[in-house]
Amino acid sequence: MARNRSTPARVTISDRPWTGESLLFVRRRIAAAICLATAAALTACGSATGPTTATADAAGAALPTARVQAAGGARLADLPAAKRDQRPNIVVVLLDDFSMDLVQTMRSMRQMKRAGASYSHAFVVDSLCCVSRSSLFTGQYPHQTGVRTNTSGQRDAMPLGGYPAFEGYGNPERAFNVSLQGAGYTTGFVGKYLNEYEWVKGRALPPMPPGWSQLNVVFGSAYDGWDFDSTYVRQGRLRTRHHAAPPLSAPVKARDRAYAGSVIERYAKKFIKAHADDDAPYFLEVAPYAPHNRTQPQPYYPGDPVFPPAFRDRPAAGRKGNCGPVACTSLTTRDLPGFGDARRDNVPRKANGTKARAWNTRPNPFRPGQSVADLRNRAMMAQSADRTVRRILRLVDDNTYVVLTSDNGFHLGQNGLARGKGTAYDTDVHVPLYVVGPGVVPGTRAELTSNVDLGPTFEELAGVASPAYRSGQSLVPTFGDPALVRRNHVFIEHTAQALTKLDPDSALNGDELDRIPSYVAVRSRTGLLIRYDMDTSVKRNAWAYEFYSYKSRKWEKTNAFAQPRHAGEVQALMGKLSQWDRCATATGNQPVPPVCRTITQ
Repeated sequence: MARNRSTPARVTISDRPWTGESLLFVRRRIAAAICLATAAALTACGSATGPTTATADAAGAALPTARVQAAGGARLADLPAAKRDQRPNIVVVLLDDFSMDLVQTMRSMRQMKRAGASYSHAFVVDSLCCVSRSSLFTGQYPHQTGVRTNTSGQRDAMPLGGYPAFEGYGNPERAFNVSLQGAGYTTGFVGKYLNEYEWVKGRALPPMPPGWSQLNVVFGSAYDGWDFDSTYVRQGRLRTRHHAAPPLSAPVKARDRAYAGSVIERYAKKFIKAHADDDAPYFLEVAPYAPHNRTQPQPYYPGDPVFPPAFRDRPAAGRKGNCGPVACTSLTTRDLPGFGDARRDNVPRKANGTKARAWNTRPNPFRPGQSVADLRNRAMMAQSADRTVRRILRLVDDNTYVVLTSDNGFHLGQNGLARGKGTAYDTDVHVPLYVVGPGVVPGTRAELTSNVDLGPTFEELAGVASPAYRSGQSLVPTFGDPALVRRNHVFIEHTAQALTKLDPDSALNGDELDRIPSYVAVRSRTGLLIRYDMDTSVKRNAWAYEFYSYKSRKWEKTNAFAQPRHAGEVQALMGKLSQWDRCATATGNQPVPPVCRTITQ
């Protein structure tokens, strides 16, 4: 029997070639469409109404709208279709906690790599779900968004993280989807949104964020795979529907149809089909929960693992587990570089080279066999998302860009850690990034990029000027030129989750996340420098450092901060951190100084 649950508290690519024009022509075509719309450029981001103040309940929350006017006063949406129908559609699939060790299990990633651009040095600004997703929406670092942790907490009478911080600091109005909708795009969101954007039956719905034409948020009980609620828009109002789970005795197909990944896929396909022939282009974000672990101590169905795959992908009588193009049994700790490495040579160092307090001291409670089982279950869990991507790729037309990435990575015993995320190590901040679409030349890109670059990329594809408060920079110039390298550094900014506690992963992963100190890190092509703040006081700092070279290995074996042979590289990265400190003052709507856009070079 399935356990009783209370209401939650809270494609293959076709064989046809991509036949679009060269990227230069595509960009000129977009520009021409905008020029036809108005004699002047579009105003940056326009004005958008804030979250509705209307009473919201399960019957419906009022839907706010966003409008952007052309400089001449005409609304782009009022212009004839022929003047705007050449702009491309955009679909981004954002996986949840997807780590690089799983890339080998995804057919969609193999196919997108062959057909388009793959970014081998793609990173996130913080390896925490809500923080990373907020930065993706806004093209801003955590110190700009004010979203620093997964859960709200409070500092100086303001929330420190979660959706309360995202809303409280005005991020919904700064999100790139507001710009796109205002410029005439039909905008849709499907799947996992932001931590603490939740709903309890009988209470008011959370506010409807501006800038979405269709909003299908799948609420957080979907972490467990089954029995959850989602939102939809009808007659301009936000409403909810419940997705009940079949009993364990139901056929596998019935149970899998109710699986969170299946529901999210149906929402995505419905949106694409509904708008494929529209005069206006569309933008769609698809955010599966896979391969994130469940968050309840007890599984929904008896025997569900911590990472619950769809039933069709699990081992069963006469059937092996499905890990995509690799055999599940071939996945071992060898696929987790740095697994079980001793931590005694990773102790942070003070600026003078002496040892500082060690933070990674707790023994890993999980045996190697458990980590291997987790890896295989994560690979099986990822297959539902892989099918979704391949079906999307078959469904879209040749004037559509499809982007595939993750909000952060995940560690399973590497570097002496247990199960989780939050560090600046490669396991947690390195993510896949693949792009296919018109004019995208196949090949690997060497440019270092961060997820703050995605919003400005979508805006350039839509023919919209990015506001000056975005820190990210568009990747569009690299689409047509695989050899183009403009940036050689990325920055990572993390605030200790221990300041707020109550992270949704803590029920199964313990306080793995809470022990990681606050830090700022800079990553180059060959090295990583982390500056920890070992003092938890807001008003004091106690700096300690870790430096790792990637010249001879791809993981962080020994803290080489005080080693003379790395002194030159350490000093160069220390200089980058000094530049970061001078630039980390702009917040919210404040423009980023031009000089601060050069620190990633």
